[in-house]
Amino acid sequence: MNHKIVQIHSKDNVLVALKDLEAGEKFTLDRKEIILKTAVLAKHKFAIDDLCKGDLIYMYGGIVGKAVVDIQSGEVLTTVNVTHQAESFGVKSGDYSWEKPDIGAFENRTFQGYHRKDGQVGTGNYWLIIPMVFCENRNVDTIKEAFLDELGFAKANPYKKLVNEMASLYRTGDYASIKKLTTSTYLEKTQPKLFENIDGIKFLNHQGGCGGIRQDSEALCTLLAGYINNPNTAGATILSLGCQNAQASILEEKLKIINPDFQKPLIILEQQKEGTEQQLLTMAIKETFLGMAEVNIQTRKPAPLSKLTVGLECGGSDGFSGISANPSVGYAADLIVALGGKAILSEFPELCGVEQELINRCVSNEKAEKFSKLMKAYAASAEAVGSGFDMNPSPGNIKDGLITDAMKSSGAAKKGGTSPVTDVLDYGEYVKNPGLNLLCTPGNDVESTTAMAGSGANIILFTTGLGTPTGNPITPVIKVSSNHRLAERMPDIIDVNTGFVISGEKSIQEMGEEILEKIIRVASGEELTKAMILGQNDFIPWKRGVSL
Repeated sequence: MNHKIVQIHSKDNVLVALKDLEAGEKFTLDRKEIILKTAVLAKHKFAIDDLCKGDLIYMYGGIVGKAVVDIQSGEVLTTVNVTHQAESFGVKSGDYSWEKPDIGAFENRTFQGYHRKDGQVGTGNYWLIIPMVFCENRNVDTIKEAFLDELGFAKANPYKKLVNEMASLYRTGDYASIKKLTTSTYLEKTQPKLFENIDGIKFLNHQGGCGGIRQDSEALCTLLAGYINNPNTAGATILSLGCQNAQASILEEKLKIINPDFQKPLIILEQQKEGTEQQLLTMAIKETFLGMAEVNIQTRKPAPLSKLTVGLECGGSDGFSGISANPSVGYAADLIVALGGKAILSEFPELCGVEQELINRCVSNEKAEKFSKLMKAYAASAEAVGSGFDMNPSPGNIKDGLITDAMKSSGAAKKGGTSPVTDVLDYGEYVKNPGLNLLCTPGNDVESTTAMAGSGANIILFTTGLGTPTGNPITPVIKVSSNHRLAERMPDIIDVNTGFVISGEKSIQEMGEEILEKIIRVASGEELTKAMILGQNDFIPWKRGVSL
């Protein structure tokens, strides 16, 4: 890789700046001299040859845009001179041949996990407390307040002590000392956990369950059933009001569909049957306490890496994400698949333009057709409200070099590696087949990670180029930086830095193996991710309307 520029694919008619470049700089590609017409910031692209209005822009070997005006060789690509354009897609073409990566270094490796009776293995051991409807959020919060401090699960909050000290200084008029205070002064340890084999109690507050359309409530029940069935869940307490659309009986039906032999402790209480709020909360707290005492006997034991189900996510992407972080994660995903594990690639709006490649990788025409139908239906629902996948890149994406959705998608899809697509899942469906699974979710980071955990992911890899403080209540999220600058600026959220690929110090394969080593340590409970340390428990169910 050139230390200043890179052509990702031989078919590409643009180059990517790996560093800030000045106007007038010269580069040679295939004996052709390219002179920069303007300065080009790192992560942005510039034309190799002169492009006429209407010419297609190629990156990663595929179409990622179209010139809306004439563009000179050496001229930077922007939202002013380029618009979104993606390749069309159709039926599956031929059989897909996959060259598996070398798994010799990992073939006999294990992680220390929680073995469930249904054969799944958890990377954590969590008790869930879930409201069936937003009306129960306050009761869930009351249980949270009662449990966390008393049972040793509360996370120290240095900011409370900081505010207390500021209030004291304010009363004395000592404003100068307020500016000198730091939160490090107030870091304190929490008390020991009562249930040492339970990793946490998680509270899945949400704003759904009633109102809206019945399909939203049904989708919510399906998602919650997936969370309860997730191998990282030890047991759950469900609080229902009683009259809402999202009935507890629907949740139980969805749970039976996912797992007919479900055997975890499950407590379901309905407020309109129990009587007073005090009676409901007293019973919920007592039964939950006894349930946690029951699952506290579970301990970590060795499990093969084939028991890993890894979600693949990107958020706050930049122009390096598709060159460093996403391909590195993709290689790690290929290793996991080759070892017999499962991988989940979601965010359907960010697969725009790479549909045909994924269709060709499907193991059957049936899977390919399902993917095609889901993509077309999603795109149509967006267009019906005057939007579209082409509106997906965020202002941050655009500022850092991702100027069209197809450009963003081509890089985002690299998280899925190169293995065959063994299954295609609609939102809420649970992963069954080893291999790469495509899951229909929005491109929204939290809606997507929420869905992957609901489909059975026991680890999530999350790439970012700009920095995204996102976690999940039950599934550890490993944050992967695309560049050195981000890893240095926000070390509190980054777990792995693939900026070494951009600087030429490490290969994609080396970074992928490093990521898998990180997965094994996190899955074994040997390390906490930065999102876990910060207590990032993001949970947003998807209403099946348009959410890009």
